[in-house]
Amino acid sequence: MPPTAAALLPHCLPGNADARILLFAMRRMAICGLRDAHAAQAFFLHFGLGYRRPLVLLRALLVEMAHEARGSITIAPCCAPRMSADERAILGLLASPETGRAALASTLGRADAIRTLDLGRALTDALASAGRPVRL
Repeated sequence: MPPTAAALLPHCLPGNADARILLFAMRRMAICGLRDAHAAQAFFLHFGLGYRRPLVLLRALLVEMAHEARGSITIAPCCAPRMSADERAILGLLASPETGRAALASTLGRADAIRTLDLGRALTDALASAGRPVRL
């Protein structure tokens, strides 16, 4: 019997607009490539002229996660009304690097992903300095 949609996407979308933009950009970059124009435009419209630093750090985080992961990372399509556990773990890392560390380790299948954690902290700092911290 195939898994249900609720089993594949167990989490509700975040209510915070900043987290939703990050989720949209993650999904677009995962599906269409790191240089997706829709993701860049969403960041530009949301962050204004300071969009580049968060965008580049998100790209670097996704590349590092793909490199460090021992298995596949589940990313839902952009139109999906819910989140996968892996997407929730990534946003959890960006909302609170200290508490999101365990969820990220579970997603990546390894606890020693130091570069991924460092990039997550850098992106969290960039979002906070732009006045757009992620809240779940």
